[in-house]
Amino acid sequence: MPPKPPKPAKTKQKPQEDKREESLQAVVLADSFETRFTPFTLERPRCLLPLANTPLIEYTLEFVANAGVQDVYIYCGSYAEQVEEYVNASRWTLKTSPFSTLRVLKTTAASVGDAMRDLDRHDLVTGDFLLVSGDVISNLNLELALASHRARREKSKDAIMTMVLREAGIGHRTKSKGSRPVFVIDPVEQRCLHYEEMGRRSGGSHYVTLDPELLTSHGEIEVREDLIDCHVDICAMDVLAQWSDNFDFQSLRNSFLKGVLKDYETYGKTIHTHVVTDQYAARVKSLRAYDAVTKDVMGRWTYPICPDSNLVPGQSYRFGRNKTFLEDGVTLGRTTIIKRSVIGRDSTLADASIITGSTIGRRCRIGKGVTIEGAYVWDDVTIDENTTIRQAIVANGVSIQKDSTVESGALISYGVQLKENSTISNGRRVTTSSQDKELDARSDEDDSDASSAASAQLIYKSPSASSSTSSNSTLASSGADLEPRELSRRSSFRSDPSDDVAENRDFHIEATASILDGLQKEDPADTIMLELNGYRMSTNASQHEVRKAIVAAFVKRISNLVEADKVSLREAVKRVFGKYSPLVERTTFDRDAAEKSDQVDFLLLVQREALGRSNGDQMLLFVANEVLDLDVLEEDGVLQWSDDGRSQEGEMAKVRGLTEQFVTVLKEAEDEEIEEEEEEDDDDDDGDEDDDD
Repeated sequence: MPPKPPKPAKTKQKPQEDKREESLQAVVLADSFETRFTPFTLERPRCLLPLANTPLIEYTLEFVANAGVQDVYIYCGSYAEQVEEYVNASRWTLKTSPFSTLRVLKTTAASVGDAMRDLDRHDLVTGDFLLVSGDVISNLNLELALASHRARREKSKDAIMTMVLREAGIGHRTKSKGSRPVFVIDPVEQRCLHYEEMGRRSGGSHYVTLDPELLTSHGEIEVREDLIDCHVDICAMDVLAQWSDNFDFQSLRNSFLKGVLKDYETYGKTIHTHVVTDQYAARVKSLRAYDAVTKDVMGRWTYPICPDSNLVPGQSYRFGRNKTFLEDGVTLGRTTIIKRSVIGRDSTLADASIITGSTIGRRCRIGKGVTIEGAYVWDDVTIDENTTIRQAIVANGVSIQKDSTVESGALISYGVQLKENSTISNGRRVTTSSQDKELDARSDEDDSDASSAASAQLIYKSPSASSSTSSNSTLASSGADLEPRELSRRSSFRSDPSDDVAENRDFHIEATASILDGLQKEDPADTIMLELNGYRMSTNASQHEVRKAIVAAFVKRISNLVEADKVSLREAVKRVFGKYSPLVERTTFDRDAAEKSDQVDFLLLVQREALGRSNGDQMLLFVANEVLDLDVLEEDGVLQWSDDGRSQEGEMAKVRGLTEQFVTVLKEAEDEEIEEEEEEDDDDDDGDEDDDD
């Protein structure tokens, strides 16, 4: 049934509406109205699940507090009592809280639309308000977005909403792979003209269908697929009126946004966008997003919202070597290895345990020889010796006995006990709960991500279970008739093969920025390389990708020195390579090989970066000369690059001009050496003959 056309806003007006700039309110939708985080959300609300050992709602409340919000209304459906209990005991209700009002509103709503209509009936909102999801993690400064929204409202009361969107690459790891939001925007007025979702796995189109009138009535439009919609909206009171007058509106984007845009000609209501480019914002809306955002938090991309910010009273995280965050009271074995991880208070890690790219909650016991890679272990978990866990989530109170294996994408819910030699195979979910009625009860119409919506086999178990590779099909509790549901076996953290391309793109962007930052700060080469290696390991990037990022950062730094510091190109190349040549040396491994594939690859990357630059031919020449002088590359590497067909094709050949002469000199020198060696050999032979005589 198509949504009803939106009706004009209600005529009732609050006396405070004309003073909306004096007090900003926020509505936090703590209920996700879907079931992507089962089996964990069978027992706890998503907003209280820990991310980097801090409940999700803490990040959201920190965000709205930094935005200057004074009155906060948290809407809860499932497990409202748990949310209310947590909020009432939190720092946000103390006298030092920045909020004047903080209320948890219980609702029986089954959708965002129901919640918004219920909010309108309560008459709590008195002016402009922020509408955010309870799973938002962001360090955005909303001052400019709020000012733009208010300026538009001064000109026209029909400008009812501003969506805050974050610019990112098309394949950014925090974006949904199941469906991709496409915004068509008037860049002059920053007005959203059309919204569509592409790429749904259920036969969705890969094309955007536009009304031809949009092209004729607007001098310029932008079709943006590179935006992350983290559901941060600045709303006027008219937004609530639209929801109340249209009972078919159920979701934020597919119903409300599309409905308002569709009926612009009839009712004249406009929705605008504010795009940010240099800050962080993301929703933890799926298990895949949980994995990606956790990596961002641990990698400090969300600064200052990091584990060592200690958002929750009583936390005591410190940032240390190997990019680790350790709380007070952590006990480590002498041979324990920890890299890029978060470890909570009173946890014990025995000798020979290896923790990389993971989080460990409080009061956990990690046995000898345990390996945990890219996994998220919550509070009070016991993992016995010689157990391996990779890319999985292990909830509170789980006990895993020795010699067990938990494979990628597995989800082990609260209180599960696995006996020794257990194996939880790729993508399976294990729980002691029997609340299967919730699994398919609700689904989220917005931002569907097929990679995480019930994409693993769910196993119902008794509190104690034994699993092995040969008995995975018999894991149902002996006291129940529930059979394992054979759904997709894909890892809950993964999406499709295109993820590899996206991750490579993300690695290049972020690694290049990290290296360039180190070059500009003149950090030691060892420091830059240590951070680069850590990021390479966490994303499984190839050495080619590492060299590509190094070359891109080097070339940008050289250009900055030439343009900003007025340094000659030759001197800029000498400065950068003179100090940071170890970065190149540590990514080329063919010095003892006959074929110099790594060295050739490096020069091809430099050549490609030189394309399109006015001084590209000079840059290539100076770099080739400098790496030879520093003995970073070998003459054979340069000569093999020159003979490589890839360096001579199409556009690549245009920047070879000056370097050709340099290569010719190298070849002539090599020929002369060969001739000299042959002459010496001949002389030696003649001498031997004389001796014989």
